[in-house]
Amino acid sequence: MRARLLLEDGRSFTGHAFGAVATRVGEIVFNTAMTGYQEVLTDPSYTEQIVVMTTAQVGNYGMNAGDDESGGIHPAGFVAREFSRVTSNHRADQSLSQALVNAGVPAIHGIDTRALVRHIRSKGAMRAAISTEDVGDDQLRERILAWPGMAGRALATEVSTRAPYTFAAGATSSAPRIHVLDGGVKRNQLRLFSRAGCHIEVYPADTPPEVLRDGATAIFLSNGPGDPSALPGMVETVRSLLGDKPILGVCLGHQLLGLALGADTFKLRFGHRGGNHPVRDIETGRIEITSQNHGFCVDPKGIERAGGKVTHINLNDGTLEGFIHTDLRVACVQFHPEAMPGPRDSEHLLTRGFLRMAGIDA
Repeated sequence: MRARLLLEDGRSFTGHAFGAVATRVGEIVFNTAMTGYQEVLTDPSYTEQIVVMTTAQVGNYGMNAGDDESGGIHPAGFVAREFSRVTSNHRADQSLSQALVNAGVPAIHGIDTRALVRHIRSKGAMRAAISTEDVGDDQLRERILAWPGMAGRALATEVSTRAPYTFAAGATSSAPRIHVLDGGVKRNQLRLFSRAGCHIEVYPADTPPEVLRDGATAIFLSNGPGDPSALPGMVETVRSLLGDKPILGVCLGHQLLGLALGADTFKLRFGHRGGNHPVRDIETGRIEITSQNHGFCVDPKGIERAGGKVTHINLNDGTLEGFIHTDLRVACVQFHPEAMPGPRDSEHLLTRGFLRMAGIDA
């Protein structure tokens, strides 16, 4: 079967169909990780995005439920130079193709992904449609123009848990209690807190501050999709908790803390997505290779005006990657210290650094 990929600016690609027989619209972005496609697919931060993998072949080790970062597949579409139709991994419980079919996600391969990625880098992330059905360009273009895009989208509220749940019970009643405000949390963030001996409660995005505050040793703000400025309720919740409890944040959580402190956020031209982004820790001078997935950034000028201190900088483009506010007991980073996929250089932040700032001996 043939498949079509049409971009908002008229650039099109024709290749081979893979995954579900469907037509979907989303924001087209690219990920530079060499492995970890399963973690990419199950990361809620990719909701309503068409993800292009830059590595040559994807899918050869199949899918394994134990490696999922959430309860399902979130991107609107998937693109690669070649998808493997052979699964070779003793841990796999299904093929990539079957997983995409089950999730209703169309995919396309057999196209020049280097040309596609160069186009996105030049023109910026944009709306696109992917179809493995017999749909003409005119129909695809109509669907693209009807899709609202990412700016102003409160997608975190759509992927958040609908009810509170306990991810891990502490071994003792005195175990540190981490209350998680879920905007699309990845499971490995919770696993790392659990391994540090914490009791972990996960709460929906619309949870009132008094509930998050009650009994918490620290509050953790998770990653998530969409535009952080479209989440005034979550921002106000975070603002009301500042200075009351230690607050830790990753990705969307970092952005929410920035907004709560009065800083602005802005959309990147094509975003940071992959497992090879260099970030400098300003205090130590250490360079860590990080896993990233975000399309929005925080303006560091607003953080400094609010009395915060920049701690991490992206070495590719100089954007803000982390800050602290000692008086308010705030610590956060834009990248993903839990990796999944990606290197584990910065895992120490979740297993030790953040927790120690929150007064938790880890």
